[in-house]
Amino acid sequence: MNTLQDTFVQIKNYCSTSGRISPVAQNLWINSLEPVCMKGSSACFNVASEFQRSTIMANYDRLLKDAFTHILGINDVSIDFNVMENTENDLSYEQMEKMHSELEKKFGNAEYEHTFDTFIVGKSNEFAHAACVSVAEGKKYNPLFVYGASGLGKTHLLSAIAYEMRRRNPGLNIVYVTGEVFSSELIDAIKLKKDTSEFHGKYRNAEVLLVDDVQFIAGRETTQEEFFHTFNKLHGENRQIVLTSDKPPKDIATLADRIRSRFEGGLIADISLPDFETRVAIVKRKAELLQLDLPREICEFFANRLKTNIRQLEGAVKKLKAFNHLAGTPPSLTMAQNVIRDILTDDQTVPITVDKVIRQVANVYSVSAEDICSNKR
Repeated sequence: MNTLQDTFVQIKNYCSTSGRISPVAQNLWINSLEPVCMKGSSACFNVASEFQRSTIMANYDRLLKDAFTHILGINDVSIDFNVMENTENDLSYEQMEKMHSELEKKFGNAEYEHTFDTFIVGKSNEFAHAACVSVAEGKKYNPLFVYGASGLGKTHLLSAIAYEMRRRNPGLNIVYVTGEVFSSELIDAIKLKKDTSEFHGKYRNAEVLLVDDVQFIAGRETTQEEFFHTFNKLHGENRQIVLTSDKPPKDIATLADRIRSRFEGGLIADISLPDFETRVAIVKRKAELLQLDLPREICEFFANRLKTNIRQLEGAVKKLKAFNHLAGTPPSLTMAQNVIRDILTDDQTVPITVDKVIRQVANVYSVSAEDICSNKR
């Protein structure tokens, strides 16, 4: 064996045939290592990111050491990693997600239906859920108006209504549309075809009309006029109408009064922020649906940090699944922390912890964190 490069080729072969690492993880974590040098019983590699270094140290350090022992006969090899400063080489979640999407064909149940069975009910949404179930089972609330902040499950409930209605009556003419798309289709019908008969036929012949984010028709005079007549026709024929919005009808600015009054003439149900127990249940259920076994501490970690948006909780579970598949190891709190960094926005800052406070105080007063935590004065 003449060079470390030659040795590394055999190291990779040993790892891939050991049965202790999946092919995907082998390619991502081991094959991407860049050997730098080896002196005595110490080997050094370059890695693209701190996340790659921590993942290898936590999961494959023993495998690499066993490989060196097997190939070179050296016991207790010390392995060091240099994190490259070039951030362009950092392994972002977007790169991981792209790789993960290519793997989806190999994994079943990567997605799941938005049905009532997959909707987690808590105090924050139980009335809205019950109303939607009743509508899906044939009870008329016309219209049913569900409102709440973005990411709390309104679209899930609309999809669940459609799913249940189609299950009960496969031939039912259900039309689902967003307020934005409704407006765009009307504009296209007017500008491009100069004939709105096809547009009228699509919406005014619906047996069930589901409109998501209906607030987007506000302030658009022609769109509101068209929607008013569509609503009146369907309502007059006792066709079910379900609407969702980010706010109640009375708070939708520039919404025509005659439309507002019709929205308020039915049943209005709100969805508020889920409590801690509901958030934990959501994380656990999403993980189960994706066949991901999450420890309680990770479920609570997500629930404690993502409090205002169920869609973010769902995204966190899916991203953790991607990390899990790519790392080839069980989910860990370290993985969960990396997922949180990608999801938290500027408006949702990373939570302040005792450790962070200690580090900041230590920096200000030029002392060590260990000194602050010790009995020293």
